[in-house]
Parts: sequence; C-alpha cells; structure tokens
Amino acid sequence: MDKFPNRAIAGQLLASKLAGFADQANTIVLALPRGGIPIGFEVSTSLNLPLDAFLVRKLGVPGQEELAMGAIAMGDVCVLNDDIVQGLGISQAAIAAATQAEREELARRNQLYREGKPPPVLKDQTVILVDDGLATGATMRAAVTAINAMQPKKVIIAVPVSAADTCHAFEDEVDDVICLATPEPFYAVGMWYDEFPQTSDEEVIGLLAKATDVTKRNKPH
Repeated sequence: MDKFPNRAIAGQLLASKLAGFADQANTIVLALPRGGIPIGFEVSTSLNLPLDAFLVRKLGVPGQEELAMGAIAMGDVCVLNDDIVQGLGISQAAIAAATQAEREELARRNQLYREGKPPPVLKDQTVILVDDGLATGATMRAAVTAINAMQPKKVIIAVPVSAADTCHAFEDEVDDVICLATPEPFYAVGMWYDEFPQTSDEEVIGLLAKATDVTKRNKPH
C-alpha cells in the first residue's frame, strides 16, 4: 500500500469514510492521545462533531517498553495481555510498578489536556473512537473496555491503518470497525506514514482547543 503522508491527511481520508455521522446529535469523537489527536481533529472538524481526549496508557514489558503487556484507561480500567504476561513470566510486582507509574502519567495528562474537567458523559452517545493506528490493540482494548462500561449507544473504532488480525479482533467488541488499510506484514504503525513525528503535549492542547472553536462556529444558530 502507499503510505499516508502524515496524520492530518490520514485523518481527512478517515473522515470521508465517516461522512454519514456528520452533524449528528449525541455523537462525539474521542481520540487516544497523543498520536490519535491529530487524526481526531480532522474527523471532528470535517464532521462538525465535538472532540475530546480519552486517556489510555500502554503498560510496557520491563526492558522492552515498546511491547505492550496491557494498558490502563480512565475509570481505573486495567487490561492485561495474558499471553505476554505468562509467556514472559512477568511478575505481579513488575505489573504493579508499571501500572502505578502509568497511572501517575494518566493523571498528569488528564490535568494538562482537560484542565481537570470531568470526562465526557457517554451514556446513550454514539462514540467514534480514533487513533493513528493499531498494532497489538492493547491501548484501544483498554479504551473500549472503559467506554463500554459507560453505556454508550454505539461505539465505532476508526483508524487509518491496522494489523489485520487486530482490526478483526475488535469486530465482536464494538458496533463497527473502520480500518482504511490492513497491510501485511504489518510491523508497526509508524511504518505506514511518511511523516510520523511524536505528537507533543502542546500540540494536543492546541488541537483540542481549536476543534472546540471550529465546531462552536459551525453550530446552527
């Protein structure tokens, strides 16, 4: 497949697949920080829907932090990948230490990005949950677990690129899964973007504020 030039263009292409949700009441775009926020911004502003951050943190295997042994999400949700935990013999103490460190980072980001505002009320809402891609899906699984507990009307996962198995694995957990591309072999999300810089905290805060301004301006009077 051709690579996406950057997250902004990937987000615009994703928005075109979600056009049926434009201007719908009781519908919200939730993006996973940090890399999912530029995608969520394009989807939110294209469809004229509110955007918020849904905070999730990957639990990295000690010494191999890129490999997810699980993830935590807002609402005290913790999801572990039992195959990895058991396969690598990771101790409960190591899991507890990683979880505590990531909870502190989750709290820091919640204060920074959302200025301590309570999370959005998702009961009876249609939730479009976006990220810049899915590899193992650990962080997305934690987000879905947390969001489903809030009794939304519908949950749609939407990503530009995903490992095929991961994309299919979510089909039983949410109402719809939209993956623009499922290249094989997959390797990593960043492989499928020409430009894939780290998204900074400042960019996240700026895009969330800008999305609020755009959707407010576009509200019918």
